[in-house]
Amino acid sequence: MIKTFKYRLYPTKSQAAVIDTTVTNCRFLYNCMLDQRINAYKAGKSVNKIEQLNELPAIKAEFPEYNHIFSQVLQNVGIRLDNAYQNFFRRVKQGEKAGFPRFKGGNQYDSFTYPQAGFKLIGNRLELSKIGSVKVKLHRPADGKIKTCSITRKNGQYYACFSCEVEAKVLPATDKEVGIDVGVAAFVITSNGEFFPKLDKYRKAEKRLKYLQRQVSRRMKGSKRRRKAVVLLAKQHEKVANQRKDIAHKVSTKLIFENDLIAHEDLQVKNMVKNHHLAKSISDSAWSMLFQFLDYKAESAGRQVVTVPPYQTSQICSNPACGKIVAKKLSERWHNCPHCGRSIQRDVNAAINILALATIKQAG
Repeated sequence: MIKTFKYRLYPTKSQAAVIDTTVTNCRFLYNCMLDQRINAYKAGKSVNKIEQLNELPAIKAEFPEYNHIFSQVLQNVGIRLDNAYQNFFRRVKQGEKAGFPRFKGGNQYDSFTYPQAGFKLIGNRLELSKIGSVKVKLHRPADGKIKTCSITRKNGQYYACFSCEVEAKVLPATDKEVGIDVGVAAFVITSNGEFFPKLDKYRKAEKRLKYLQRQVSRRMKGSKRRRKAVVLLAKQHEKVANQRKDIAHKVSTKLIFENDLIAHEDLQVKNMVKNHHLAKSISDSAWSMLFQFLDYKAESAGRQVVTVPPYQTSQICSNPACGKIVAKKLSERWHNCPHCGRSIQRDVNAAINILALATIKQAG
């Protein structure tokens, strides 16, 4: 399996300038290749990936600045465009929203890739062809065999992303199963009665974000002060996103390590955020991110993730001998069954039902 490891880079000023120039030139090449394909199509012809890659030596001869970029990095630009076309045709064939490849603006193209060679990790330094030896912070080891290295920049910071081929590490069986219910009052509630606190990183940072947004609005468009304000706002948004991602990683890892099977509702989060009263809280809760992390971690750990329909999981009594529907408003946070007398927290009741449905699904 392929796993990506991301590390912070600390280039010197001259190295950062080379990285920025490389990104800019790769973006310009991408746009030229896209323009060539569009014009060829309008003329009733076609240009494929191989033809465009074969033109790179002539491009380097005419534009000397491309001689300062590693050859495989330039080739990867053509492959990147071809992948965008292949994805476009695939979506058209499947009847999805197509999304034709677009020309990339200055803030829409922020990376380049060494697909096979041109990079080498030596201690805390990353040797990059045509750039030099860049300091890298290895906060954890990169497992497996490194296949590719992508250099990205975001909000004035630089990162190296290594795609590594690793062997799946199957965790020992625990003989435990758990159902989880997600919410806005608490992030995750398990069928065992465990509560993970709600994610409200955006709401906590909202005052600061509003202030920074006002600073951007008040600055003159195109000015240096506005660009600085935009960077500060983007960094604050990135900080909130990283905090949210960190908690989702910790919760998903704990669930995977402690259980052989994790069951959750098959929620359509995109439709749920259309509720204007809960949209901000739902988005801040990062349910989709949690489900995504559970899926890929379970695959590598030999665990099972089972999804079940969300219909009335919080309304049905979780007592196996009862199973009656007890209608409750969203504001009612406690399940009190008049039929069997069961009294339990509403979300725990839902989590138990989710696990029961997953068990039935597995047996069937």
